Amino acid sequence: MSENPYQPIDSEIIDIIDESPTIKTFVVVTNGPFKFETGQFVELTLPGEGEAPFTPSSSPNDTEKMEISIMNAGRVTNLLHKCGKGQKVGIRGPFGNGYPIEDFVGKDVYIVGGGVGLAPIRSLFLTLVERAKDFKSIVCRYGARTPEDFIYKKTLHGKWQKIDGVDIKLTVDKANGDWKGNVGVVTTILKGDDVNIKNAVAVVCGPPIMMKFATLKLLEFGFADEQIYLSMEKNMSCGFGKCGHCMIGKYYVCKDGPVFTYDQIKKYPKIWD
Repeated sequence: MSENPYQPIDSEIIDIIDESPTIKTFVVVTNGPFKFETGQFVELTLPGEGEAPFTPSSSPNDTEKMEISIMNAGRVTNLLHKCGKGQKVGIRGPFGNGYPIEDFVGKDVYIVGGGVGLAPIRSLFLTLVERAKDFKSIVCRYGARTPEDFIYKKTLHGKWQKIDGVDIKLTVDKANGDWKGNVGVVTTILKGDDVNIKNAVAVVCGPPIMMKFATLKLLEFGFADEQIYLSMEKNMSCGFGKCGHCMIGKYYVCKDGPVFTYDQIKKYPKIWD
């Protein structure tokens, strides 16, 4: 983190990848070294316009550049989607707590994701794959609205499917074109015997309604509350736990999260709102 956490680090967009009709991945280089842990987030600043929080989608071990996948969903994100290569931006952070990777060692890692939730999960996935022998297995279940809405298509449908120790299954809410896979929400491809639940952790990231029902399904399978990790990227703003926009019960998501176990937050109302 910068010596002054309020001061963005001068950065530049060096490439832009169209992922889906609404999502682009921005490849950013910072003016100076920048490190983060998978699951942490950064504040991306568009000078003169504002900033917004995003979880990097690249591996933390790639220190030459950082990739951030952004959905066009608001004023700042809309302006970012209009940017081109060479655009100067700022980076603040990293903020929050990431995934406790060392706690996953020796276990099956069961990843459930949907929509733009694949962005932070991609960072986790790449981190796990880089040391795949440390885990019993890496099981991934991803969902999207349509085949066109999948992001990271080239690797998701190709390279990642061929990695030893990795089991990936995909589903779409609505099929079209040449789609031959499962049709249904992501919970329709979750099975109780996908992993050894007694020696597993589950990671869930995506739209709130998807996270809710995926969590309920995992509990139904027999996962304990403390075995389920949730990325609760809720209304984060300042990054310091000062503005209060992101509070869940006693927690500030930006400071105490965004990664929580279900056990930490289950007692609080409206966690899925």
